[in-house]
Amino acid sequence: METGKSYFFVGIGGSGMMPLAMILAGRGAMVAGSDRSLDAGRVPAKFEALEKRGIRLFPQDGSGISDAQQVVVASAAVEDSVPDMVRACEVGATRMSRPELLSRLFNDSVRRIGVAGTSGKSTVTGMIGWIFDRAGRDPTVMNGAVMTNFADSQAPFASALVGEGDAFISEVDESDGSIALYNPTIAVLNNVSHDHKSMEELRTLFGDFVGRADAAVINTGDPESAAIAAGLDREMVLTFAVDRDANLTARNLKPEPFAISFDLYIAGDFRQTVRLSVPGRHNVENALAALGAALASSIPPPRAVPALESFTGLRRRFERVGEANGVAVIDDFGHNPEKIAATINTLHEFPGRLLLLFQPHGYGPLKVMRRELVAIFAQKLKRGDMLVLPDPVYQGGTVTRDVTSADIVADLAPAGIDARHIPDRDAAAAHLVASAKPGDRIVVMGARDDTLSLLAKRMLDDLNR
Repeated sequence: METGKSYFFVGIGGSGMMPLAMILAGRGAMVAGSDRSLDAGRVPAKFEALEKRGIRLFPQDGSGISDAQQVVVASAAVEDSVPDMVRACEVGATRMSRPELLSRLFNDSVRRIGVAGTSGKSTVTGMIGWIFDRAGRDPTVMNGAVMTNFADSQAPFASALVGEGDAFISEVDESDGSIALYNPTIAVLNNVSHDHKSMEELRTLFGDFVGRADAAVINTGDPESAAIAAGLDREMVLTFAVDRDANLTARNLKPEPFAISFDLYIAGDFRQTVRLSVPGRHNVENALAALGAALASSIPPPRAVPALESFTGLRRRFERVGEANGVAVIDDFGHNPEKIAATINTLHEFPGRLLLLFQPHGYGPLKVMRRELVAIFAQKLKRGDMLVLPDPVYQGGTVTRDVTSADIVADLAPAGIDARHIPDRDAAAAHLVASAKPGDRIVVMGARDDTLSLLAKRMLDDLNR
């Protein structure tokens, strides 16, 4: 479909841009791009992987945009003053946003499976993709994270698949309102909680999204999602929940440090015990969501469940980096209150202090989520746990700094939480390494910054010294 077309991605290394570029290149398009991280020399392996797929890379100085035939795709973080965007205007190139392009590819597909929700989208998308792959359905998958089941030496950054089957499986984003662009045949809704938009806006966006689908797979264990499901035609809804009656139910959860098992019930009848290779109650919900999408796509449980059990997770989603001198290091994408709570809850199922390094993913999100973040840390962290916040992610551009990491620490003081603001990230990491004792778990948390994974590996190396 895209053979011969020319695309230029401004910010091609972003978690939402890179897989989209890989899908287009895999479909025969001519793809090029630029990125601030490339210019700064950050995470070179990622850009080497793009070049191996035939994608040309340029400095972010306008030199990669040459004529009006190119479609220039920009990430949300790119401002009009960036030289590439200035050059696009000069040559008259067509401009598209990432969600505009992705939704067009999605809506042009035959079987469109859209995965929505405040949390768990990437994991559910990866689970569904793995089920479809194991079932021989050869899907196209658009994910915001590397799916470890598909990653190997030839595809180390496997956040996308390009298949020949009729299914296009994609997570869809509500934070910028672009979820309104997608027309799914199967809509998956995992949960609804305050993140980037007001609850009123989110209820409308998610409700309209599932209402456009032929079938909706909804987590009725989540109150907000359950309310949306109640307003839909029962014939189109397949429900799932943990420890509550639903079409798909998980009971008798048995957590392990890096796994979890549960009893699966379908339509009220016990089917089998399932053991996931990823931990936490939230991943049980994710697995039920993926199983629901499989059932709605005529993939029966005997084929779907073994795939779920062999699903190894996503990079930076509770990823165990290693252990040194009795201290485990975990790399985690937790950046909003719900994700952070899920990770802390999972870790507190077992003994050991938590030493958290939380890097906020921007000054804007920090301002929006300030109250909820403070509440989650105050509620979930226990005596002995430690929280360190470096300054938020900043990768250029104009941004107001009304709320900082120091404000979060000050807000936590009345709760008696051991929290401190150490502006420099390397110094924050060094403080946690120096504080760690056998039995502790160090967790690196944050989004929009691939170098956090490199930081987690360096912390593990430092623990070994």
